[in-house]
Amino acid sequence: VANSKIIPDDEKGYKLDLFCVPKHYEEDLDQVIIPHGLIMDRTERLARDIVRDMGGHHIVALCVLKGGYTFFADLLDYIKALNQNSDKSVPLTVDFIRLKSYCNDQSTNIVKVIGGDELSTLTGKNVLIVEDIVETGRTMETLLSLLSECNPKMVKVVSLLVKRTPRSSGYRPDYIGFEVPDSFLVGYALDYNEYFRDLSHICILNENAKEKYKV
Repeated sequence: VANSKIIPDDEKGYKLDLFCVPKHYEEDLDQVIIPHGLIMDRTERLARDIVRDMGGHHIVALCVLKGGYTFFADLLDYIKALNQNSDKSVPLTVDFIRLKSYCNDQSTNIVKVIGGDELSTLTGKNVLIVEDIVETGRTMETLLSLLSECNPKMVKVVSLLVKRTPRSSGYRPDYIGFEVPDSFLVGYALDYNEYFRDLSHICILNENAKEKYKV
């Protein structure tokens, strides 16, 4: 079972005025639930665990866009630092895929894979899928079944967040940063209809903002 920092349902979080939050979002957020510094410290440890388990293999790090790009960049920076400063290092190449399964705050059942035709290049490779958040788990299960058709040598999944939700399929990634309540989270590249990607901390979106930024 993947180790993770569990954030309970009754987590009070932190008041917005304790941190630097863009002024244009101050009215849209309830609280900061995971400050940026904590995200970075947890990401550093995830990098160490990945190098421990996959070190010595050439890894293709597959970033799930758009949400995963910030976590992906930070995670790879920590892996790179470990490569330079330890006896065990991991040769890394990167690739990108985009999955679309969202409209407003409801996860739709349709998962569209953009760039999936290039998955055939992963045959025989060790693949690390880097995702920002796993909610129902169905999006990741769809990607994993597509990947399995390409016969990679090994596939591991790291997700910064896993949401506790009754809608979950039961899927759990190999590496998890934080297990979070079933609230709508934004920030650190988690968006709501493309807004809030420019917010450093992970915050809970308030109800007014859902209406304000609705498509």
